[in-house]
Amino acid sequence: MKKLLIAAAFALTLSITATAQIQTPQASPKAVIEQTVGLTNVKIEYSRPSARGRAVYGELVPFGRLWRTGANNNTIITFSDDVIIGGKTVKAGHYALYSQPKADSWDVILYSDTNNWGLPEKYDEKKEVVRTTVKPEFLSRPVESLTIGINGLENDYAFLEIAWEKTMVAVKIEVPTKATALKSIEEAMSGPTAGAYFAAAQYFYQSNADLPKALGWINTAIEKTPQGEEVPFYMLRQKSLIQAKTGDKAGAVETARLSLAGAEKAGNADYIKMNKDSILEWSKK
Repeated sequence: MKKLLIAAAFALTLSITATAQIQTPQASPKAVIEQTVGLTNVKIEYSRPSARGRAVYGELVPFGRLWRTGANNNTIITFSDDVIIGGKTVKAGHYALYSQPKADSWDVILYSDTNNWGLPEKYDEKKEVVRTTVKPEFLSRPVESLTIGINGLENDYAFLEIAWEKTMVAVKIEVPTKATALKSIEEAMSGPTAGAYFAAAQYFYQSNADLPKALGWINTAIEKTPQGEEVPFYMLRQKSLIQAKTGDKAGAVETARLSLAGAEKAGNADYIKMNKDSILEWSKK
């Protein structure tokens, strides 16, 4: 009996150990910053070390050495659109944020490989997307925890700011607000796109709604095909289905043959089979 009690107690201890979750604060808590600049979304994910009475620049972060600009995993900055930093275009995407602090200047770097714990084991200069040099600013009030943010917001630009201890650096990020806005305006003023008309026609067909209207919309979608380009075979396929459902089998066969030719040219086996099957079915008297 005593052995059974000991075994049960041991099993209970193992169960408690397996299920218990110990939670303690992180030394460098994670932070996520999201900011819209003009019409461009900028996101920063980083871990925030604290000074805790230590001298930071020149000691904890040695001058002249590459720094991860944070703690733990890479600090990652994401742009939803192409931006300009230091006069160079940076494509939309994710980048690791590194820096090289010096007493009188900083190099701030965007690096294409974001899958590193801290700095890469082997640094590859070819993966530097941009490196820009900025002057550090002296702060009258110390910043205890590393703080990275997007400030100085304007329609066409903002500043990536890195502040810790009594030092801050700011990197200008230019965004394509004007170009994005003009494109949006032009698209809105020109009316629905071919894709919008196609989607509307497809929905009406699938929901057995107003088929004559669906036919008109698919015809408009076809008409909106850019000059010099072939009408997409999937649009012609949709038109043939609508025609068949309205009872125009002859017209449906004619359109399906056009769709079949486009599908064969594109090498799309699914549409080739669907069109052949439909032509055979609709041709029966």
